[in-house]
Amino acid sequence: MKAIKTMSNDTLNKSIFLPASRETVWSFLTDKDKLALWFHPAEADLADKQDYALITTNDDGTVDRVCWGTVLEMDAPSRLKCSFTIKPLNGAFTNVTWELEALEGGTKLSLTHEGISAAAGDAAMGLILALDKGWDEHLGRLRSAAS
Repeated sequence: MKAIKTMSNDTLNKSIFLPASRETVWSFLTDKDKLALWFHPAEADLADKQDYALITTNDDGTVDRVCWGTVLEMDAPSRLKCSFTIKPLNGAFTNVTWELEALEGGTKLSLTHEGISAAAGDAAMGLILALDKGWDEHLGRLRSAAS
């Protein structure tokens, strides 16, 4: 049996600059209505040490979870860390950390998404590519929504 080697450098790192205060950007990360503007609608506002689910409503009215997990750390308005999973991970979790740095006239928002290869196994590279592209698209929508 061949051993599967997990990647040690599989962490996704993204940063964007937004012409909005950290408090405003924070609200786009935690407020269920603002999450819907750039990511996915949430069942409720994100809260420290609480489970969350981002959802989609199908044409027939049924609701499916798109991604879900638990808020692990919440230090408003500077850091948010959540466990994170999606259906292709089959119940395995990764971690997503958001860091907000105040700048003159705005905020630098940095995303770190780690633990993907450990969670995805053989499917790691395909999932990393999909998540990399997906985060780019979502962050582009956040840039528009928060500007």
